[in-house]
Amino acid sequence: MYQNKGPKRLYRSATDCKLCGVCGGLGEYFELDSTIIRLVIVLFTIFGFSMGIWIYLIAAVIMPNQP
Repeated sequence: MYQNKGPKRLYRSATDCKLCGVCGGLGEYFELDSTIIRLVIVLFTIFGFSMGIWIYLIAAVIMPNQP
């Protein structure tokens, strides 16, 4: 049975991190593999005029560390 552990929070991952843990945290939040999130960020960087880099940096500044 489903147990409610409180509201779902978005954090930077402490365990699944390559640079700052943003993609790992997004993967945990959306219950996706963090590799998929990393590939999407790379595609945004290549095809979106460096938008992926800016999105990642802003998320790294805004998202809190995992407690």
